[in-house]
Amino acid sequence: MALAAGTAGAQQTVSDQVPPPQDSPYVGTVAIHVDANDTVQGIFRVHETIPVKAGALTLLYPQWIPGDHSPTGPIAMLAGLKLSANGKPLAWKRDEYNVYAFHLDVPAGVSTVDAEFQYLSEREDSADFEITDRMMAMEWSKVALYPAGYYSRDITFAPSLTLPHGWQLGTALETASKSGDTTTFKPVTLENLVDSPVYAGQYFKRVALNPGDKAPVYLDIVADEPKYLEMTPEQVAVHRALVTQAVKLFGSHHYDHYDFLFSLSDQLAGNGTEHHQSSEDGLGADYFTAWKEAASERDLLAHEYTHSWNGKFRRPADLWTPNFNVPMGDSLLWVYEGQTQYWGFVLTARAGMWTPQEFRDGLALVAANYERNREGFQWRTLEDTTNDPTIARRSALPYRSWQMSEDYYSGGQLMWLAVDAKLRNLTHDKQSLDDFARAFFGVDNGSYVPKTYTFDDVLAALNGVAKYDWASFLNAHVNALDPPLQDGLAATGWKLVYDDKESEYEKQADSRPQSSRHLLNFTWSIGLTMTDSGKVNDVRWDGPAFKAGVSTGATVVAVDGNTYSKDALTSAIAAAKDSKTPIALTVKCQGRFRTIPVDYHGGLQYPHLVRIEGTPDYLSEIIAARK
Repeated sequence: MALAAGTAGAQQTVSDQVPPPQDSPYVGTVAIHVDANDTVQGIFRVHETIPVKAGALTLLYPQWIPGDHSPTGPIAMLAGLKLSANGKPLAWKRDEYNVYAFHLDVPAGVSTVDAEFQYLSEREDSADFEITDRMMAMEWSKVALYPAGYYSRDITFAPSLTLPHGWQLGTALETASKSGDTTTFKPVTLENLVDSPVYAGQYFKRVALNPGDKAPVYLDIVADEPKYLEMTPEQVAVHRALVTQAVKLFGSHHYDHYDFLFSLSDQLAGNGTEHHQSSEDGLGADYFTAWKEAASERDLLAHEYTHSWNGKFRRPADLWTPNFNVPMGDSLLWVYEGQTQYWGFVLTARAGMWTPQEFRDGLALVAANYERNREGFQWRTLEDTTNDPTIARRSALPYRSWQMSEDYYSGGQLMWLAVDAKLRNLTHDKQSLDDFARAFFGVDNGSYVPKTYTFDDVLAALNGVAKYDWASFLNAHVNALDPPLQDGLAATGWKLVYDDKESEYEKQADSRPQSSRHLLNFTWSIGLTMTDSGKVNDVRWDGPAFKAGVSTGATVVAVDGNTYSKDALTSAIAAAKDSKTPIALTVKCQGRFRTIPVDYHGGLQYPHLVRIEGTPDYLSEIIAARK
């Protein structure tokens, strides 16, 4: 027993043990109301009414959030917690070893406990804003407490939300009623509540992507200004084709309806998070208005939509947990995320959101990264990077090429390209990874009850398409050092080459400040990625700049005596190809200036894919739209 705290003057005792989850129904329905009116100060005000029985009660704040793959529930942002019953305050105590758990004793005769608190969203200019004066992205996991001792599917919540006047919303939740600016949703399980975020805003537009279908799919757009909501007929067509191509691929759907919750903003945080019947998608305000200049960003929607099948419906067994405070295991993220990354690229091309050339240019960047910029495979395996969501939590790393970071995404993508090529080769181009996708993810059409799988289940499904020693094949890519991640390109009839001409796709990725990929990329040559201001984001381990002594975090201020700019560095690298003189980088690091000679003479290097003559062009077959 431990002394209670949390309420002034309280001197009662409460249990300090967190009950493990049991698969039994929770008594009653938890009512939760969120007031999201405070757009200026970014405060979400929460009130819950929780049915209870007398005795010990533990309330949990969600810690392990599906899609995050790590214990990232922002408990530090919960504030002002007050618990009461029948109008009288109740003492609570935070667990001594689990900061996500709050213990209290419920007095005899009490049938409900009221909980009031605030969720305080980030307000720094450099932060990822969750609410602005024009829109918001709200995840229920951040604004909910729930009783410990139960599976999340066994606790029913009745949610409601008050928005600023005139705002409209998109969500997978179904509306029960609306009064003024308050929307009351139909009761759902806690599992489905956390899986159903809300995007809302002053400027809102809903676009039907499969009109007339019994399982409708919508694009729910909130934008900084009305002009950013406008879509051309061609843009509508390719977004509709994305839905068509995905359903043709998987031969099923695992939702009653699906909502792309899509924010177009230069203020609200960019996002990409999967849910069963929706996804959180956030890009720069000019996604539609600068369509021709933004190819490098267009695979986001396809990636998150694919997760409805891969990750949400079919889910690795160690990633399924009974509630949101039981640790997750990430060992199969190379399927969950790696194959989704693969299909995200492929479906973007099949839908016509990318041209074949844009697809190849995007894939070339991925392949080049794993040919020249992942020295960390000398000491880590691809499978070991599935621990990175917990190890690094997507924080900045000083030497990413050596440390590596969540390489199960793009490294997994290249591996699944190799699997697709192998299936086509084994079956004389009669079967492919499409057949695996339909057999593995397309089962139980209409169901969105998670169906878990293991490594052996993946092997069985692959062998169902074509018999082969898939265990050895996958282990060579996933569990061995220096995996053969380039093999898939050659097996699909293409090879990686470098020249001094940057692809249009890479130029766009470099030039768009809203893009998460926005870095000046000299990785393949001198071995640096940098910001516009010259700050070094990463130094390729054992690359030319690294060997010369350039450090991540330094700022390049001059190149060969000239003020730093992208053009200045580009020209210096090009000129050094015909010279024996090192490139002189003047850098500022830790308050000091020094000039570093970088002895590199290989010229500008940009990756491209070219055909291997006389081989089957499986890659073009892979991205062809399905009829």
